[in-house]
Amino acid sequence: MTRSLLGALPSRKGAFLPEDDTVQETTSPRLGDRIMAAVNRDPRTAPHGTRNDALLAVVLAVAAGCVALFTDEARRPDVLGWTLLLAAHVPIVWRRRRPMLVLAALVALIVPYHALDNNHLAPTPVAYVALYTVAVTGRPLRTVLTGVTVLGLSTSVMLTVSTHQAVELLRISGWIIAVLFCGIDVRYYRQYVASIVERAVRAERTREEEARRRVAEERLRIARDLHDLLAHSITLIGVQTSVAAHVLAADPERLDREAVAKSLDDIAETCRTARGELRTTLEVLREHGLSDTRGPLPGLDGLPDLVAAARLSGARVEQDLRIRTDPPPAVGAAAYRIVQEALTNAVRHAGPEPAVRLRLYDEPGALRVSVTDDGTGPTPGGTPGFGLVGMRERARSVGGTLDAGPRPDGGFEVMAALPLTMGEGTV
Repeated sequence: MTRSLLGALPSRKGAFLPEDDTVQETTSPRLGDRIMAAVNRDPRTAPHGTRNDALLAVVLAVAAGCVALFTDEARRPDVLGWTLLLAAHVPIVWRRRRPMLVLAALVALIVPYHALDNNHLAPTPVAYVALYTVAVTGRPLRTVLTGVTVLGLSTSVMLTVSTHQAVELLRISGWIIAVLFCGIDVRYYRQYVASIVERAVRAERTREEEARRRVAEERLRIARDLHDLLAHSITLIGVQTSVAAHVLAADPERLDREAVAKSLDDIAETCRTARGELRTTLEVLREHGLSDTRGPLPGLDGLPDLVAAARLSGARVEQDLRIRTDPPPAVGAAAYRIVQEALTNAVRHAGPEPAVRLRLYDEPGALRVSVTDDGTGPTPGGTPGFGLVGMRERARSVGGTLDAGPRPDGGFEVMAALPLTMGEGTV
């Protein structure tokens, strides 16, 4: 609750706190939660284990003393018996670290205690604690063998003291078996809880890794889109501006106003298209969280516009489109971007009025993309860009391949093979 009785208590200045002030409550874990946490936790990793076991040893020693004093007065321990009984509780302090060694030390002290015919009930609690510790920390086979050994040794010792006591021990041996199986059951329960926690942690880690992977993929996709968009648009604007400048400077007295106006209109149209695509990309960046809604993807129906823009920039583009099957949207977008970047590179690097041949055709299971030109190619020694890398990433993103390089008879060639069926690992 957010309002408590502290609202009625005086403050340091003597005034009362306002009634509507909220007080942050700190709630401590309930007793049941603490008990379940102790049960679920591995005793070897529990905090303050040695201190708690020392307190447990004291409590068990006091209980054993009370049992030895007030039950079976005929077998009340003597000085040696008291020494053995109290000494048997000392190893319990280290029961979490060395359970088998503690049990062995306990047996070494209790066997002569029973052999002297002291009170046989007094050391029972500490023996049960040691057996439970062995069962809850060890493998079941070791626990069973340990229980059989302890029971057999105890029966042998009792036979030397009294046959009646040996028979009585066998009669109550069910308690020993119950303690051992209780320890085994608790051990399996803790392993089950630990496996659940581990799976939850692994699932959380997997979700975080998946989120990081998706963020990285989205950033890479946006970087590719921005590169393709800006490189294509700026290249076309540069070429169209050069055309307009050439028309203005070639013969000022016979100015071709229609050619200048057309070049300026083309520049404006290119700017509007680039601004629209840039706005769509920036809207993705402004979205909070990850979203699968990326807007409409460019597709093969936009190829005529790319060809027309390249022709306006001076390229002589010949197209051969033979597509009988509609590819998946992601494949169509990858083909569009590959063609866009290939035409941009041809306009930029192939020289004035390059001859470009664009071919798209489908074959069983794949969409083939080919863009070739007869230009001179990039200037040797220039700074490499991200165009070819981006095209290869586009092809790989849908499970395809791309090869690009100079042609043997001159010019440059880009060839891509994109699958028409998307696999699980493609984006």
